[in-house]
Amino acid sequence: MNDSPTTTDSAWILIFSCWILAAIGTLGSLFFSEVMGLKPCVLCWYQRIFMYPLVVIFLVGLFPLDRSVFRYAFPIALIGWGFAIYHYLLYSGYIPENLQPCDKDASCTEINLELFGFITIPMLSILSYTAIIVLLLIFRKRTQT
Repeated sequence: MNDSPTTTDSAWILIFSCWILAAIGTLGSLFFSEVMGLKPCVLCWYQRIFMYPLVVIFLVGLFPLDRSVFRYAFPIALIGWGFAIYHYLLYSGYIPENLQPCDKDASCTEINLELFGFITIPMLSILSYTAIIVLLLIFRKRTQT
């Protein structure tokens, strides 16, 4: 790893940015369910299962900066991203409703929130996971020997 101060600083900022995104995603999901009273569906729970540990993994990887944080965070983020994509495709009607794992109490296809007429909760999850994955790939490229 190139340990110049500039490289180390930019790598730290990338992981810190990942931590911020994961923390916002975690707090946002808790806000939607606990404050707004939106009951999370099964797919929302799976996305949460993969987002919540990222907050801890990135925080631990920051002090001191640990290059191996990529190894632990990337697969978790990728699996969460997969659930988010599946949820969005189901939500958008590209996947038939009979393939939805959710029940009537918390439907995976029910529109609970739409910002600006097109940003939905599953899309927010996709955007968060995508940004984390891109930042992790940049981190890996910059810290490779």
